[in-house]
Amino acid sequence: MWIVRAVKIDDLDALFALVQSATRGLTTLQLDRNRLLDRIEQSVFAFSRTGTSPRGEPYVLVLTNDETGELVGTSTVYTKTGGYQPFYAYQITHSEHHSELLNISHTRTSLQLQRIHDGPSEIGSLFLRGIYRGEGWGRWLSLSRFALIAMRPGRFADGMIAEMRGRQDSDGRVPFYEAIAQKFIPVDFNVVDTMSTISKQFIEEMMPMHPIYLDLLPQEIRDGIGKVHRETEPALKLLKSEGFSETDLVDIFDGGPVVRCETKQINAVRRTQPCQIAKIADQPLPGRSDTILSSDANEFTSVLTAVSSDGDQLTIDRNAALALSLDVGSTCYTMPSRPEMPSRPKTT
Repeated sequence: MWIVRAVKIDDLDALFALVQSATRGLTTLQLDRNRLLDRIEQSVFAFSRTGTSPRGEPYVLVLTNDETGELVGTSTVYTKTGGYQPFYAYQITHSEHHSELLNISHTRTSLQLQRIHDGPSEIGSLFLRGIYRGEGWGRWLSLSRFALIAMRPGRFADGMIAEMRGRQDSDGRVPFYEAIAQKFIPVDFNVVDTMSTISKQFIEEMMPMHPIYLDLLPQEIRDGIGKVHRETEPALKLLKSEGFSETDLVDIFDGGPVVRCETKQINAVRRTQPCQIAKIADQPLPGRSDTILSSDANEFTSVLTAVSSDGDQLTIDRNAALALSLDVGSTCYTMPSRPEMPSRPKTT
């Protein structure tokens, strides 16, 4: 059965093979084997620790077949941005200027480099192998993070952000980077993209602290600021449907937007509700498999399945019960996979 679960140390080989296939521009997945192992170890510790305050650790999830061991997707929640190394972003600012002598006014738009040390939580590192896209699995993999947040609310900050991938040409060129950052850091985009996952010190050393005035940039560059890569458009649409909205922040390298929502106000977090298992059916239930059912089996596990309910009492099939280590009387968490979905059918 396909499940989304917490990453394990034993997943290193399969997860490394997966992230090796991720395209450039997915910054948080540009990891060598040792740094990926470090992230997995941090995640394993995060799931096991008893403290509840956010410390910046990653919670890494993987989409895998629990029978064959095939691993085809991953996503992550970072409990806090900033800290010893700040979170860097450009803030889009506007200022009004007027000349009495010339009798003219002008609105000036600029990019101001921001350093955020005590920032919000962040979702990121979402990647699904191409042949599995288009079947709702990407949505499941993404929304499972919000089920996790609902189940462990104290582990995350009051706000949640996502850095969306900015525009990139078909040949791999990143126009925003070439127009701004590369003037001050004369290396390829792929180099800074990868290095920023190791250390951000070079940003402090090389990037200008003064505003970047958009009037000095070509129109095509200005038009691309805050726009996403075509492959990121579905992810942005999903997050907006869950309550996220664009902010005045953009990525300093590719100009992609930063979206944000108060953690408790994320639609998927709000519609994740505790339920009790009333019955386990021997056969699959009728209807669409469009409910994300989660438990703390192996720290966190979710399945995409059909359920039947009467209030907070659920009927699920035996395969889901086995995958989630549930029995009659067990507590689990249920989330309709889409905000507009009607209530679950009642048990007959």
